[in-house]
Amino acid sequence: MSKIPTLPGITSTMVATSRLQMHVLSSGPADGEAVLFIHGNASSATFWEETMLALPAQFRAIAPDLRGYGETEDLLIDATRGCGDWVDDLIALLDTLGINRCHAVGHSLGGVVLFNLIAAVPQRIITATLVAPGSPYGFGGCKGLNGELCWPDGAGSGGGTVNQAFVERMAAGDTTEEAGNAAPRVVMNTFYWKPPFRPAREEALLASMLSEKVGPQRYPGDFKPSPHWPGVAPGVWGPINAISPLYVGDAVERFVAAEPKPPILWVRGADDQIVSDMSLFDVGTLGQLGILPDWPGADAHPPQPMIGQTRTVLERYAAGGRFHELVFAECGHTPYIEHPEQFNAAFHRHIRQQ
Repeated sequence: MSKIPTLPGITSTMVATSRLQMHVLSSGPADGEAVLFIHGNASSATFWEETMLALPAQFRAIAPDLRGYGETEDLLIDATRGCGDWVDDLIALLDTLGINRCHAVGHSLGGVVLFNLIAAVPQRIITATLVAPGSPYGFGGCKGLNGELCWPDGAGSGGGTVNQAFVERMAAGDTTEEAGNAAPRVVMNTFYWKPPFRPAREEALLASMLSEKVGPQRYPGDFKPSPHWPGVAPGVWGPINAISPLYVGDAVERFVAAEPKPPILWVRGADDQIVSDMSLFDVGTLGQLGILPDWPGADAHPPQPMIGQTRTVLERYAAGGRFHELVFAECGHTPYIEHPEQFNAAFHRHIRQQ
């Protein structure tokens, strides 16, 4: 059923929830202990297939395409709700499937969604695994370990900060390397994993990347002119605006105060260039490096300390819960694809709660 070829053992279905039609990949026994897989930006459920198939026999894997991605119904993301649309979609999916409690895994943007899912329904999450998650404070435009906005309008985050040449190549479905650093294939093989690694299913993963819905109200989202550096502030639609710190609201405080607190495994690559304290996708970093002109300096708009922010929030969470941080050497942004045996060993121990 999926337009992207799936591996043997993976089932592709459309699930009609109370909110939208969701495309879901699944594997394992129908009565197994459920594991919900939440993919990142510029990808889809396809990215999880090998990890799903590697689960111990008693687990059931469920990997939806989020709103705005893959083959799920193309409804708009109201970015002013932060991750709210995605969280409500996932809760509706669990309700439709009759799953009261599950283990949950989130990669990159999916990790940000998982922070928000725990904040909303902690009683439904048995364990949580955060894989190279974005900061719980959002992506770009904030500073310090407590996620203070650099500017009151969120300038430096949201849809206007995304490389427009890359967006054009995404919209065109470009599978070549001709556009250089704007080509989706080049971006994937440069930043999703640490070169010279290339995944065996490169073509399927590229198709997954290109399945994201692109447009002014879709990826990356709209934006507004700003009097503050770098001159653009978040709009109100699409995924990159949804993870702007402007729209985080009280999500971090609700996550920290969650009750009960599912145990958390945090796995990241030592060489991640997308989520780091010097992210090459953060305008603060690009300003400091001299790539973006007129940088106002480290006091006004420093590189976002994404790892430091995540660790600080998780240390607060650990006041009544617990987390374990694992850093993989020689690894970029996608540990479960780059080092599957190492990842699965830690992940399986965690969901077995050993």
